[in-house]
Amino acid sequence: MADPTVAIHVPDLSGGGAERMMVNLANEFASRGLRTDLVVTHFKGTYCDEVDNAVSVVELDPDPVPLYAAMGALRPLRRYLLETRPDAMLSALTRANVVALLAHRLADVPTRIVVSERNHLSSTVGNAEMRRMRALPPLVRLTYPWADRVIPISDGVGKDLADTASIADSSMRTIYNPVVTPSLFELAEEPPAHPWFDGDTAYDVLLGVGSLTRQKDFPTLLRCFAELAERRDVRLVILGEGPKRGDLDGLATELGVSDIVDMPGFVDNPFAYMKRADVFVLSSEWEGFGNVLVEAMACGTPVVSTDCPSGPSEILDGGEYGPLVPVGDPHALADAVSRTLGTPPSPTRLEKRAREFSVSTIAEQYLDVLLPQRTHRTG
Repeated sequence: MADPTVAIHVPDLSGGGAERMMVNLANEFASRGLRTDLVVTHFKGTYCDEVDNAVSVVELDPDPVPLYAAMGALRPLRRYLLETRPDAMLSALTRANVVALLAHRLADVPTRIVVSERNHLSSTVGNAEMRRMRALPPLVRLTYPWADRVIPISDGVGKDLADTASIADSSMRTIYNPVVTPSLFELAEEPPAHPWFDGDTAYDVLLGVGSLTRQKDFPTLLRCFAELAERRDVRLVILGEGPKRGDLDGLATELGVSDIVDMPGFVDNPFAYMKRADVFVLSSEWEGFGNVLVEAMACGTPVVSTDCPSGPSEILDGGEYGPLVPVGDPHALADAVSRTLGTPPSPTRLEKRAREFSVSTIAEQYLDVLLPQRTHRTG
């Protein structure tokens, strides 16, 4: 009997956590002998080179829809489903999920369809600058019940989905992100292209990673760092790019720390930096999960996080693997970082916890949902 075909649908492969996670899953599914289609509206973005040759990339030919670009994928995605009839399709990202569910309903094929909710919906909509984002909860409320299963990436995301869009608990199953791959450990051993990480310095280096947006709340990290710099010799590196760069540069200057803060932009290999940082700090106002916490822990690096909705508390088991502090409180964050630098946790213990989010473990859980009748190989 031929192996089933599993499709994974995302808009593109730009530099977000969701896209990296879907590539991880696609590669893992293909390594197990499953016929795997990676269905994208546009085959572009940071992670194109990470797609394994065993994965078939299907690039849709979207219709131009100026007012709501995501809907441009509706007709070509319906056509793909009619022509290919995969056994199962997993879609990720809220707007893409709405389109996938509409396409599936219009195609009327027996493909099992599962959607992955990646972010805290109420926070995403409540803090969005685009007014059209307010339409998401009603669209989710309409379309998500058509899915065979809804997969929130944390319990907090699932609870918020129930509260914000009235999605039934019985239709959901939390599956955490497939963060840890064998290549992560290999990449972590590469030397970072930055003089502050040469391993022979008297100062401690704090690291933050994420898009320079409101969600990541790097102003709180900068204020925390400025306070910490009055107590000890420290440096701060923030990896990522985004619209708030100018504001952050201005704040660093205002706080008098611009000479000991560096923001080199997006880097291809953040794991090399994580491996050599003295502490990793997540300062977000909200998250869906918090992949970077797991990545840093896999590198054996101590972590400190805001107790934001949602994900960090679940990753850190309520503070067992790293301190959790209130959102937007630079003083509490500075105190937690100082304590962690003074008494760092065991790297082995952190790495062991991170391996619970390995791609092989998480892929098995996804296959239980996507292909419930199949006895799948563990590869």
